[in-house]
Amino acid sequence: MEGSTLRLDDRVALVTGGGSGIGAAAAQMLAAHGARVAVLSRSNDEVRAVSEEIRAAGGEALPLAADVTESEAMAGAIRRIGDRWGRLDIVLANAGINGVWAPIEEIAPAEWDRTLDTNLKGTFLTIKYATPYLKARGGSVIVTSSVNGTRVFSNTGATAYASSKAGQVAMAKMLAVELAPYRVRVNGICPGAIETEIGENTERRSLEGVGVRVEYPEGRIPLTSGRPGHAQQVAELVLFLASDAASHITGTEIWIDGGESLIVG
Repeated sequence: MEGSTLRLDDRVALVTGGGSGIGAAAAQMLAAHGARVAVLSRSNDEVRAVSEEIRAAGGEALPLAADVTESEAMAGAIRRIGDRWGRLDIVLANAGINGVWAPIEEIAPAEWDRTLDTNLKGTFLTIKYATPYLKARGGSVIVTSSVNGTRVFSNTGATAYASSKAGQVAMAKMLAVELAPYRVRVNGICPGAIETEIGENTERRSLEGVGVRVEYPEGRIPLTSGRPGHAQQVAELVLFLASDAASHITGTEIWIDGGESLIVG
């Protein structure tokens, strides 16, 4: 693969959940390959910090503080990208939470709503308001899903999370067909265990003795002897899908988990 096919010069990217973890690594990766990057998160401090790192490395970034679950906030944030750069070519819909993991009878409706609103509605709103810009020139949409709900169903209690992640893959496939005439590609990435901060917003409750317990004496991730992956590896996959190197790939999901989901599912 020639390096030039990974260049993103003159293109504009939006990364939601861009303040930390996979989002921050992806924003920096896209900027390093020539994209101008809008970094969006609920935390103003985080997006400013990531944007400053991009600028310090010679890139161009726009920090955006917005909640992906709020329609007006997302419409306004994407409007600011249009006002600033006049285009939007790449969207990484990455914002998400693990939410509450608990037996089904203990998950409160409000807890279910929070997970689905952030992960699924947030992805919908992000793509919805970005679509008019994407249709103008074509582009790439990448949705951060998960091994959960796509290949892995053994994480007992993760019902809301897994459902939201399965829904994201279905959305990506539907939109891949709808937006193909406009040369907009839509794909999903499904990370397994990755060293990020998402575990900090996970609440596990009353799961002792629930479900079927299985032990993997050689470790859950065969490619790395059990060690989790890192955000930089996921960022490299995002770069590939955003670039011309993936020009004929749409409507598919790619698992990036070191083979974890093949033995854990």
